[in-house]
Amino acid sequence: MNTTRRQFIKSTAIGLGALSVPSFFTCSQLNSSRPNIVLILVDDMGYSDLGCYGSEIHTPNIDQLANEGLRFSQFYNAARCCPTRASLLTGLYPHQAGMGEMVKSPQNSTAGVYQGYLNDQCVTIAEVLKTAGYRTLMSGKWHVGESRPHWPTDRGFDRYFGLISGAANYFDISKSKSPNVVRQMALDDQPYTPPKEGFYMTDAITQHAVDFLEQETENSNPFFLYVAYTAPHWPLHALPEDIEKYRGKYREGWEVLRNRRYQKMVEMGLINPEWPLSPPDPEAMPWEDVPDKELMDLKMAVYAAQIDRMDQGVGKIMNKLREIGRAENTLVLFLSDNGACHESGPLGFDNRNNGLPPGGVDSFMSYGRSWSNASNTPFRLHKHWVHEGGISTPLIAWWPGKIQQPGTITHQPGHIIDIMATCCDVAKAKYPAKIDNKPIIPLEGKSLTAVFKGKTRKPHETIYWEHLGNRAIRQGKWKLVSVNKGPWELYDLEADRTELKDLSTIYPAQMKEMIRIYEKWAQKWGV
Repeated sequence: MNTTRRQFIKSTAIGLGALSVPSFFTCSQLNSSRPNIVLILVDDMGYSDLGCYGSEIHTPNIDQLANEGLRFSQFYNAARCCPTRASLLTGLYPHQAGMGEMVKSPQNSTAGVYQGYLNDQCVTIAEVLKTAGYRTLMSGKWHVGESRPHWPTDRGFDRYFGLISGAANYFDISKSKSPNVVRQMALDDQPYTPPKEGFYMTDAITQHAVDFLEQETENSNPFFLYVAYTAPHWPLHALPEDIEKYRGKYREGWEVLRNRRYQKMVEMGLINPEWPLSPPDPEAMPWEDVPDKELMDLKMAVYAAQIDRMDQGVGKIMNKLREIGRAENTLVLFLSDNGACHESGPLGFDNRNNGLPPGGVDSFMSYGRSWSNASNTPFRLHKHWVHEGGISTPLIAWWPGKIQQPGTITHQPGHIIDIMATCCDVAKAKYPAKIDNKPIIPLEGKSLTAVFKGKTRKPHETIYWEHLGNRAIRQGKWKLVSVNKGPWELYDLEADRTELKDLSTIYPAQMKEMIRIYEKWAQKWGV
């Protein structure tokens, strides 16, 4: 963070002038009226991978948040880890924040919409909430700036622990395999080297989040805690006791699992029974043709174990909130950064040449496109694409006394850009127009608080996506989507959210107008 940005936060964090609230509030009244915010983001988890979204995976703590809160059936991310994190943090589309693609170091990039780190035309939730007197805490994966001054503590966070980089070995980051990036961790603003023994990334992220909360016990100010788990992103690493819960449970294969989850989702009311389950991914392997079914069963068991351990962490965070007496005035938001990961073919990558099964520190595997197809039930495609399988995420909102219909599902669409707007709204914080006389890009998101109250909010007129040439635009029920700059497809999501009936030849005028709007947006922002 440069000096002027620090001065902005310092000068506006002291008084009530930064807050869009009546001036007759005292500081103590103001603090008690505004909620703490806990934002939990997971990595590469598919739409159907939680119990409360149709899964067989044991996620009782997250399910409790859903049972006591609100589930969104049509919430969208930005299709990939870096773009989603940029949008979540800034309330802008990824390109507006400088993160249209993946993370890059400044010395290896060109300034612009694909520069690969957050630019100075955006502000983070932490920066904005600091001006409203919030303590700002983060534990987990950053992945929107590899080098200083682009770390969390440079962008508004008071405390930070976690992985600056992307995916890493869960037990020993020095063993992470990447030809381009050296994995690095940090504690606050200093490099951090985890211990060689007894370290597991998911547990470390949880423990530091819990420790940060413990340190807030004596602080009367509200806090914002951003917990960004790396689970269940590959490599397939989990603790033995968690793996054993699931070993042997996936021997029926991915086709059976997809159908079972689909039926459960219909019964829950998450999806319309008139939307057929999408056909198996054409690049998935038929289960009957899999040469090593025991290995593939074990891969999915490890993946499930990673989610299970993450859920245990969510439980510990919620218990700590209750222990310190802050749960009743806390908004918790839970979501995933993209759809499940297809990478490395139908069976994923593995290292069987050294004879090791998935799960341990010296293994390095993914679960592949066939299991990913099951994780993304009932939708098509995966992480990286902008069909529904790539961009649909669970979103759970938990806020005691504020969620008007606990345990229900809302079908109102929302987008990752709405998280910043929601945080500003509930925190009574003012999104800035300028910092040091330099304009900040206006907020794109819209608050979700009306939805929390059981009301119908005014929806986005248009939502946009672009990632690595995959493009989409949604207007109301209509969605226009393209794979890698290929032909446009048009879908009516009210009738066909699994995107099986391309209507582009039936409604050419609708398609033409949406293409015009998309291209105008793309040209404006250099997409």
